[in-house]
Amino acid sequence: MKIRVGIVGISGFGGGEALRLIASHPSFELVYAAGESSAGSRLVDRFPGAPAKLAELVIEKWNPATLPKLDVLFASLPTGASADALARVPKHVKIVDIGGDHRYVEGWAYGLADIWPAEIGGQTRVANPGCFPAATLTALAPLLVNGLIEPGNIVIDVKTGISGAGRGGDSTFGYAESNENLVPYGLLKHVHMPEIAKTIERLSGGSAAGLVFTPHLVPMTRGILATIYCRGRANTEQCLDAARRFYAGRSFVRVTDKPPQTKWATGSNLAFVSYAADPERDLVIAMGVVDNLGKGAAGQAVQNANLICGLPETTGLDGAPVWP
Repeated sequence: MKIRVGIVGISGFGGGEALRLIASHPSFELVYAAGESSAGSRLVDRFPGAPAKLAELVIEKWNPATLPKLDVLFASLPTGASADALARVPKHVKIVDIGGDHRYVEGWAYGLADIWPAEIGGQTRVANPGCFPAATLTALAPLLVNGLIEPGNIVIDVKTGISGAGRGGDSTFGYAESNENLVPYGLLKHVHMPEIAKTIERLSGGSAAGLVFTPHLVPMTRGILATIYCRGRANTEQCLDAARRFYAGRSFVRVTDKPPQTKWATGSNLAFVSYAADPERDLVIAMGVVDNLGKGAAGQAVQNANLICGLPETTGLDGAPVWP
């Protein structure tokens, strides 16, 4: 029996990626699509490559009061745009919020699926992590849990593709401004800092008061590379071994001996982590790579939906990355 799903914010990059994954999912049936500017259009008008079975589905104006019968709703809305509306969705409808309104909000599970899958299964409200937390926390978790680094002395330097700004980004993210350019932004106050800090503290039991986080926009469409500088006496092999043990049996995290590259993850739900350490300098460098629209958004959302629906978490997510 098919699981009936809907997507709110389907015309954005995150919603479009969710559509791509759900269209080929063996257990999910897309029966509802909603948006704002795209309302009234058919899916094929917005996505010319949409599968024939979904092509004529009409995008509706988003209104939680007029939802059809659904089992799962994916919400891919800008931060600040989903809290009120999702509160009016019937309790029997499971929700995965890809946006930022419900991360570490009471009543919502924090959906870091590769680290806490047991806490997600059976939930009805799951907040997807942000794209930057997906890359950084996946790399940091094995080190923090095993006490190999100090939680209060972490500097995160992240490079991200332009699609992370969403389809509605302002002119700062246009081709002319972004091409052959490198732009730091969100200095000292990025919206993802609170959830990164809270999760560091949750994993380590210590304070993340010294956290520094700086993202940079690079001229590529998708992908995130996080380079994270930490204090710790572990050597490289100890860090790699801790990660291999921590992620043993986890399908989507790959621990590599060499520094990861963004194209390794393109179009997939994979996360790549690696480490380099010099105990004489009290220095550990952790590296994490994800596709910001995959593991950083829709891929992890589908993984979370699989978990809350009692499906194998890899269902519909086994596709290989796009290369080159």
